Amino acid sequence: MVSDRQNIAAGTQQPEKFDVIIVGAGISGIGSATLLRKHCPDLSFAILEALEGHGGTWLIHKYPGTRSDSDLFTFGYGFKPWTGQPIASRDQILDYLGDAIADAGLGPFIRYGHSVTSANWSNETASWQLTVERKGADDVVQMEASFLWMCQGYYRHEKGYTPQWPGMDRFKGQIIHPQHWPEGLDLAGKNVTVIGSGATAATLIPALADRCAHVTMLQRTPTYFAAGRNADALAEELRRLDVDPAWVHEIMRRKVVRDRADLLDRAQSSPDKLKAMLIGGVQALLPEGFDVDRHFTPPYRPLQQRVAFVPDGDLFKAIAEGKASVVTDTISTFDETGIVLSSGERIDADVVITATGFEMAVMGEIPFSIDGAPVNFAQTVTYRGIMFTGIPNMAWVYGYGHYSWTLRADLVAGFVCRLLDHMHKSGANSVMPVLMPEDQGMELKPWVDTDYLNPGYLLRSLDRLPRRGDTPEWQHSQDYFYESEAIPAIDLTDPVFAYSYRPMQREAAGMGHHETMRKAG
Repeated sequence: MVSDRQNIAAGTQQPEKFDVIIVGAGISGIGSATLLRKHCPDLSFAILEALEGHGGTWLIHKYPGTRSDSDLFTFGYGFKPWTGQPIASRDQILDYLGDAIADAGLGPFIRYGHSVTSANWSNETASWQLTVERKGADDVVQMEASFLWMCQGYYRHEKGYTPQWPGMDRFKGQIIHPQHWPEGLDLAGKNVTVIGSGATAATLIPALADRCAHVTMLQRTPTYFAAGRNADALAEELRRLDVDPAWVHEIMRRKVVRDRADLLDRAQSSPDKLKAMLIGGVQALLPEGFDVDRHFTPPYRPLQQRVAFVPDGDLFKAIAEGKASVVTDTISTFDETGIVLSSGERIDADVVITATGFEMAVMGEIPFSIDGAPVNFAQTVTYRGIMFTGIPNMAWVYGYGHYSWTLRADLVAGFVCRLLDHMHKSGANSVMPVLMPEDQGMELKPWVDTDYLNPGYLLRSLDRLPRRGDTPEWQHSQDYFYESEAIPAIDLTDPVFAYSYRPMQREAAGMGHHETMRKAG
């Protein structure tokens, strides 16, 4: 809680000013800052990170076995080769990000423990005015930025998603969300139930199997899994041939995105064949007679939700060895010593882990305003999932659902750097996307096509997210191959971009009246 004295101090001090403020020192923020330094070296900037260190999600998630669910060739940066196994542990990812910070000399620009509590755009000063709580100093400061780059990710760090089931208050054991894993938790001799069937559950269960008496995966609906060796034959061969690591990295990025695109095409053109292949791969790793139809055959098409990769089949190995089991049912109620299921059966449990997802943080849950008037992002329309109608000088990094997040973070960074350079050279002090007259009557739809991508965290937050239109520039595409060509080709003089200029700047740059600020329709 911030005191009145702190608020008074925050209101009277002179704000620290920057050309660009990046919010977040996770994978998006570090990559964006690296490219900003490279392409816009004359711009001043700061990175504000609410946590005590870099990494974002990877700093917060400390549950056993925490690992990536994407390969590091594409989850890593295009500019920094990954030289390890495709699926990486939390510690390996944090080390990689730390090295990226050192390589780019970002350390002096990162303000850890700096949490943005409000952001107001001032048309008078053409800048974002931020109120920032400094946790280490226990005070509040003001900062100002000409451009705001939101790289804070999409997890709400302080709170994971746990449904409320009847009887939870009666349960005498521990209920833990993986996002808030207790330090030093001893599970020896205990029966553990993990509720959930996604990537987090698939990671936790094999990691816990040797630490507890038994672990049960309790799922309402099965998930598609793909199991394979945590290695790539092509990468191994290229490394044996002593090919330059940068070449290996680029070749593997291209291979991985092409393989992913082929998989997505198969999910649309031959969903039944792909389903049979995925389920057959799982069945081959489980004991004969295991009820794969019940426990590992989802009722939806492959890739409507992410397919969780299981490196070296460790989840299925734990099941085959009898250290883990799977129950597919719904919860009727908790009781003192376990969970009663809708079928009438029950599971004894000393510890229950709710691997049930997370809460989404829309724009970091920061209250935004323009000249003091609150912003409701659900009333804006997105420009290519990056900018928003009526919101000046702001970009948001939001990645892909079926490709690695970082692929899109790299594309967005390239666009933002080009935009900043264009504004500097033309003398513009603000820009925002505006609907053209021909776009005014288009049908507005939810942020993404939920038939194509429908994870729970997204569905629970659709009413808070910007809307999309019916043409490519007004949509957040999930197609990396399309965007890898379309985003670098964006014409920054397109009338969809409403620039504003101070009069002297506009005249010096030779700008016409049509390029001055237009109000978003």
